[in-house]
Amino acid sequence: MINQWITVCGENDLFLDAGVCALVNGHQIALFLCGHNNSLYAINNYDPIGKANVLSRGIVGSLNGTVVVASPLYKQHFCLESGQCVERAETLVPTYPVRRYNGNVQVQLVVSLLGK
Repeated sequence: MINQWITVCGENDLFLDAGVCALVNGHQIALFLCGHNNSLYAINNYDPIGKANVLSRGIVGSLNGTVVVASPLYKQHFCLESGQCVERAETLVPTYPVRRYNGNVQVQLVVSLLGK
């Protein structure tokens, strides 16, 4: 397995406190640029409670100092750092390393070399 950084979009394609969905190697990833700390976050776009790819359309905010996105379906809050649902601690969405690189936003995915 190797870790691969994939350029997803330019930094200027993101807006403060709003999500953008990107298809990266077959995965829908929700990207967020948070205004209060200017940090980037990347989580899976699939809401496991609402059973739809909608998290990029959620509202970004903070609960008790934790940066979250509220799902537009049933309003559960998912921590943008850990992917854990605030209201249902047993429910998680995958998170991905994300970085700024030469004016672009990159997401890191683990790629399996098996079968190649």
